[in-house]
Amino acid sequence: MSLFWSKVVHKLHPYVPGEQPKISDLIKLNANENPYGPSPKVLEAIRLGTSDNLRLYPDPNAEPLRQVIAKHHSLNIEQVFIGNGSDEVLAHIFQALFQHDGPLLFPDITYGFYPIYSKLYQIKYKEIALMDDFSINIDDYIQANSGIIFPNPNSPTGRLLSVAEVRSLLINNTDSIVVVDEAYIDFGGESAVILINEYSNLFITQTLSKSRSLAGIRVGYGLGHADLIEGLMRIKNSFNSYPVDRLAIIAGVASIQDHNYFQSTCDKIIKSRDIIVKELVKIGFKVTPSAANFIFVSHPKYNAADLAKELRKKSVIIRHFQQNRIKEHLRISIGKPEENQQLLTVLNSLV
Repeated sequence: MSLFWSKVVHKLHPYVPGEQPKISDLIKLNANENPYGPSPKVLEAIRLGTSDNLRLYPDPNAEPLRQVIAKHHSLNIEQVFIGNGSDEVLAHIFQALFQHDGPLLFPDITYGFYPIYSKLYQIKYKEIALMDDFSINIDDYIQANSGIIFPNPNSPTGRLLSVAEVRSLLINNTDSIVVVDEAYIDFGGESAVILINEYSNLFITQTLSKSRSLAGIRVGYGLGHADLIEGLMRIKNSFNSYPVDRLAIIAGVASIQDHNYFQSTCDKIIKSRDIIVKELVKIGFKVTPSAANFIFVSHPKYNAADLAKELRKKSVIIRHFQQNRIKEHLRISIGKPEENQQLLTVLNSLV
């Protein structure tokens, strides 16, 4: 610790991302990365975009990418915000759209950045307990608040809320922002984007890291009323006018435009998820219903931390969390069929 740290820094416990191991030949099922590479059209677009123009600053508002995203979601460009990964979009939301006197509401088991951003930006917050089956009960959020945020599907549980449930929340919560973090929506859920033009207090974030296989490029975006976008623009342009580089913009445009490749890889992951769930149930695992590219599992007879250690010894890495309510659960990302089979083979030998 440094004597020169601010009081805020002393109180922070930074987010710990999924391990990025340096060991080769590991089956990496710990960070919810897409096992299939980016669209070949994306790679070709990046190749063609690697030119002398990289000496120039990128479009500060990523206008070409905003245009294609707006068209993709049947919105106007003024309703689209681009950031350096959805984590940056979320950071700007915490600064721009949530009232800092709180309480900001989010689930007690959810994406780990929410409490961290709350502390970083000194926002009072209240964690709302998930139901025993790890589902979100919308009625629990009908209370005084300065904002609401949750992932849909939730992370790390994978449980999904319907658009009807999101609408119910919006109907009963009209005086603050509701942010729906849809990082995993493409793996089995219906996006609440269709509600944006009905509810001016709805804001949605999505990412190109998961279903678009671009975690290494870092592009995320937000969708909402033009007034909300303007607020985020004010934060962005007070922080970094050029958050998304030229190649990221090019890659993002090509990815959104190649719908067939996107749908094909999503379908493969959904099919693999269904197969893994059936096989794990056969050997005694309890599997939480998932609409994401991962599953959340436990076994009544075996310690989750021990299973994670034994899997690693067999070169398969998954994610284990230390929170009390979920310390006996494992989050397993969906890989390619051969990776999934190796996971099942090892687990069959352990339980």
